[in-house]
Amino acid sequence: MSRFFRAAGDSDSDTEDSEEELMSSGDENEAPKPTVPKPAGGGMSRFLRTAGSGSSSSSSSESEDEDDDEDDDHAQDSKKKGSKYMVGGSDEEESDEDVKRVVKSAKDKRLDEMEAAGKAMDNALKINDWVAISNEFDKLVRLVQRQTNVAEPVPSFYIKTLSSLEASLNNALAKEKESKKKMNASNAKALNGMKQKVRKISKEHESEIKEFQEDPEAFEKRHAIVVPEVEVAPKPKKSKRVLTEQEEEDEERPATDAFTTVGKGGKTMVFASENTFKNLQVVQEARGKKNTDRAEQVRILERVLEAASTSYQRIRVLLVLISSRFDYSPSATHMPIDQWALTQREVDQLVSIISADSHYFIEEEVPDYDELLERTPEAEGGLVRVRGSIISFVERLDDEFTKSLQNLDPHGTEYVDRLKDEKGLYETICRAEAYFELRSQSDPLSRVIMRRLEHIYSKPDAVVQALEAGLSGLPVKPATSLASENTSSGVVHALCVFLYKSGNSLFRTRAMLSHIYHHALHNQFYKARDMLLMSHLQESIHAADVATQILYNRTTVQLGLCAFRSGLIKEAQAILLEIFSTQHVKELLAQGVHYSRYTTVSPEQEKAERARQMPFHMHINTELLEAAFLVSSMLIEIPLLASIETEELKRKTISKPFRRLLDFADKQIFAGPPETTRDHIMQASKTLQDGQWEKCRDLIQSIKIWSLMPEEKEVKEMLAGRIQEEGLRTYLFTYAPHYKTLALSHLSETFSLSIRTVNSVVSKMIWNEELSASLDQASNVIVFHSAESTRTQQLAQSLADRVSNLVEQNEKTLDVRLGGGGWQERSDAPKTTKADGGAERKGRSERSRGGTPLRGTFLSLIVELFSLIDSSGGTRGGRGARFSQGLGNRMGPRVAA
Repeated sequence: MSRFFRAAGDSDSDTEDSEEELMSSGDENEAPKPTVPKPAGGGMSRFLRTAGSGSSSSSSSESEDEDDDEDDDHAQDSKKKGSKYMVGGSDEEESDEDVKRVVKSAKDKRLDEMEAAGKAMDNALKINDWVAISNEFDKLVRLVQRQTNVAEPVPSFYIKTLSSLEASLNNALAKEKESKKKMNASNAKALNGMKQKVRKISKEHESEIKEFQEDPEAFEKRHAIVVPEVEVAPKPKKSKRVLTEQEEEDEERPATDAFTTVGKGGKTMVFASENTFKNLQVVQEARGKKNTDRAEQVRILERVLEAASTSYQRIRVLLVLISSRFDYSPSATHMPIDQWALTQREVDQLVSIISADSHYFIEEEVPDYDELLERTPEAEGGLVRVRGSIISFVERLDDEFTKSLQNLDPHGTEYVDRLKDEKGLYETICRAEAYFELRSQSDPLSRVIMRRLEHIYSKPDAVVQALEAGLSGLPVKPATSLASENTSSGVVHALCVFLYKSGNSLFRTRAMLSHIYHHALHNQFYKARDMLLMSHLQESIHAADVATQILYNRTTVQLGLCAFRSGLIKEAQAILLEIFSTQHVKELLAQGVHYSRYTTVSPEQEKAERARQMPFHMHINTELLEAAFLVSSMLIEIPLLASIETEELKRKTISKPFRRLLDFADKQIFAGPPETTRDHIMQASKTLQDGQWEKCRDLIQSIKIWSLMPEEKEVKEMLAGRIQEEGLRTYLFTYAPHYKTLALSHLSETFSLSIRTVNSVVSKMIWNEELSASLDQASNVIVFHSAESTRTQQLAQSLADRVSNLVEQNEKTLDVRLGGGGWQERSDAPKTTKADGGAERKGRSERSRGGTPLRGTFLSLIVELFSLIDSSGGTRGGRGARFSQGLGNRMGPRVAA
């Protein structure tokens, strides 16, 4: 062990001897020194002192100190001279002052690596190892790219290597075709891959390769690279960290704050007018690749647009720039608002350029042209056709605006701020419409008019006027505008008429629904209803796309609201019943997504469902819809319930949703004060049944949802009047059996109606045979003709109803079995001869027309029952006689027989 590691009690003499020999050993050329024997006195070595080694004299300690000093001097000398077993150590050290070192830069190192890769390729080429050639070639290409990144010229031997590789590849491919023994799969794959690589790289250096092939010697002299040797003064040795290649490049790069845009392959991009098309080509080649920085592409295109000088250049750059902005979207849901605003401004700029200069024409299908050359109207025969699509830009811009509204919080200020951008978008759409009108492009014109119509059909006049006011500043205005049509309804009408004539069935359908919606929004019920009935859309809407079906549902609902605002309660209830009976109002109007626990929805379906949702500002308030529907049902159902005499008739309802809510309210033991809209309407229905029409009116008018209607005051007055009239009808149905005569003046005072109104209501009830009474005009008195039915008549009436239902079911079953109404011969019937076929056909004819014994018996029984009812007093208005008379006409001579 070394003397610096002393252990107590260690007295191994062999170890001591070996250590002394190692410490005192010199060069290998020297003769070994004789071993000095240990003193006779014995004792431990001086290198292994222990606490219990006995006393030592002062002379021995002094000698030990001297030995330590000698050892220290020996160690210092060994540090200076170095050992032959250490790196850089030698027996005879030369002076550092006489050494001259050659330092190579990173550039020279790269050149050496390139030459080494080239030599390795030559060696692999001799043994036809294309796998090794491919690997070395990839390494060489990376080194050359690194060379060009620091703005250094491409070495001449690289061009020479490309030229020789191309010839070698051709020879190898030719030999492979002629050879019977094919090379292995990996080598053949590498050979084919090298063919593609060399062809691609050679295309980039086509001019240099051509120059080299014409005169190799002149090319090498012109591109000779001198590698100078730099003599440097010796420096003291120090530990130096190995620099990476990137750090070496950074050291060589000049210290400057300016940055240079580098394109594909490390080529520096120069933003000048003459390089516009080359820069565009570089950007377009990089699009769609994995590691392409889309944001950087957009910034490059912005600089290219600034450098563009001609109209053709600006058009080409704008087409690429707008497409790149649509592709670059960090958000997965919608385009960023700032990027959308820049895109909208660039679309306006593009439309303005081609609208101002009629020599340039953008369309989707044009003949092929060289994209690297400048094109002028003079060279193209007066018209330059550029490949592109403005209408697709406008539609994508509109779609991104809708997506942003779908994904913003509708109750925040950001939504309102975003909604302000609709005015600028509307101007862009109108600017594009004016351009298509100018160029007479019918299909894009129809598409852009459809987009314009979708922005205004559901808005009130004030909003449409605000949107149309922004068109006054346009240099070219569309033919249809508020200035030309005077009203917003005129603008919508003109746009819809154009789409009716366009010939596109989808646009025609959507234009018709939008037109109907606009009429309903402006309380033109009869016009909207007639248009919907004449269009027959209700028969074919199930075959339309989902967006059109949603528009149909919205139009139908708006028509029902229009009928309600106009006081047409029956029409409103019938229209709204169709959508409320499904119990999925929000889903049908695309205002919410509903998922049942019994159904499984895939992520794709959920995404598509959410993409179809309407923006919040276009929603139709479902609470207002429900209020209108339930109030209309109340005004119809409550008098009907009062007029029903039997329990079976009570089951026949007009509005099942309303009857369900009313039954649930009747089952409640305790009913507190109304809180929701439903609570108000249900309590109002109960009070109307009890004849308390004033309380019913107050409950209905206290519903706050009516404030959403512009005609709030008129609607409340209309509802008050209808509640008074229906309260009168309910009173007459309920208490008619208890009166013989009833004065009109009493009814007028009870329900706060005029004598004329009461007279009108009672006359309608008598005419519709809802009331068995007559009106005495002289004394203004109602005379009731009440006749109580006996128990037999009631049972006969019930039996007649049941038999009538059974007959209907029998007819339906017979029609299904015979394949429809009317006489027809079944195809599966056995064929008969001419002699005996007449009787068989006659029997089948009678059966197919309904002449079965069972049916005749049922109908005869019904006639006898109603005759019995009428002969014994009858019910209200002689209903049995009329029914039996009509039934006899249907049966013809068969029943009479």
